[in-house]
Amino acid sequence: MSKEMPATPMLDELESGPWPSFVSGLKRLAAAEDKPYAPMMKDLLGQLERSYETRKGYWKGGTVGVRGYGAGVIPRFSELAGEFPESAEFHTLRIMPPAGMHYTTDILRQLCDIWEKYGSGLVALHGQSGDIMFQGIRTANVQPCFEEFNALGFDLGGAGAGVRTSISCVGAARCEQSCFDEARAMRMIVNSFLDEMHRPSLPYKFKFKFSGCANDCANAIQRSDFAVIGTWRDDLRIDQDEVKTYVAKNGRKWMIDQVIAMCPTRALSLNDDDTLAFDGESCVRCMHCINAMTKAIKPGDERGVTILLGGKRTLKIGDQMGTVIVPFLRLETDEDYEALLDLARRVVDFFVENALEHERIGESIERIGLVNLLEAVGLELDPNMVSHPRTNSYVRTDGWEEEAAKWRARKGSAEAAD
Repeated sequence: MSKEMPATPMLDELESGPWPSFVSGLKRLAAAEDKPYAPMMKDLLGQLERSYETRKGYWKGGTVGVRGYGAGVIPRFSELAGEFPESAEFHTLRIMPPAGMHYTTDILRQLCDIWEKYGSGLVALHGQSGDIMFQGIRTANVQPCFEEFNALGFDLGGAGAGVRTSISCVGAARCEQSCFDEARAMRMIVNSFLDEMHRPSLPYKFKFKFSGCANDCANAIQRSDFAVIGTWRDDLRIDQDEVKTYVAKNGRKWMIDQVIAMCPTRALSLNDDDTLAFDGESCVRCMHCINAMTKAIKPGDERGVTILLGGKRTLKIGDQMGTVIVPFLRLETDEDYEALLDLARRVVDFFVENALEHERIGESIERIGLVNLLEAVGLELDPNMVSHPRTNSYVRTDGWEEEAAKWRARKGSAEAAD
């Protein structure tokens, strides 16, 4: 006799609203009587209902892995194993996705077939770090399941105090706003840091993310320790005939309200003849005008990346956005990509040597100071890196002009070298 579906009155309430509910997906898996994972999902629903009743979580950690790896499997053992034995072990396999998250339908079917054979049928595409999250597998099935995934060419992702799985937007493969080869940069970084990913040895987690433009579809600025964001150094490319077409179609009021007024630095203005005037010195490359008028405005020709450090969610000192450490790095030649990899290595080495246990690099920068990090990794200080103006009015200003002149001279030398 098959295991009965548990009563879940509190979970049922989550299906009562107008939005799709994860509970419906769990119930669908639990109701698949012809699948081997149905009993596990029924007990999972029972335990989840209990958690809602008692407002307590019943999962505890442990040690589960595959041979040769120290990370990639998230162990979850239930404290209610006696009452819900089928979901007593509900581990998660983190599998690295292809760069840009490109799949064939055939590969997706093969992944799902393997997971139905060994796991719960519950899949998340993708976790916040980019992993394919195969959620719900018993300890005995972890090794054979991984071996079949590995035979398809997939590897375990990161977990614990190490380099985490990287993610890139679809970028150059399909997006006209892409400013560099995101997939190449991501694959280069992942291949170079595989040991730190599979065998965690850092003070805490470290995430790389790659977005082809400031739209940041990979959430790199907010959610990664090392964010690589596509940008350009010259002026926007503006097709004035297309601008006139937008104005004729939408009206001058739309143009002023939705494009001109929304520019954060007022770098755009509308001429009397319905063409755009552009102040390149004021542009901060936020992408708004490009998103609003894709056919008329495009990124410049001199493309590369901006690199930021320290983005993360709340830990010790609250949420942080990434801090710019390299305003512009050209990414075109093999030497350019090697320079990016070399910088990544220096930053990770700094993190290993200076971070406290359970501290992200953004918190290390806050504690140690950005100047010390820049000196350690061999980068020049740039006034544009200031995140907050000084609030103490008792500051000596003598010598400022001399220091500014030195900085302008360094900047001029760097631009001449480029």
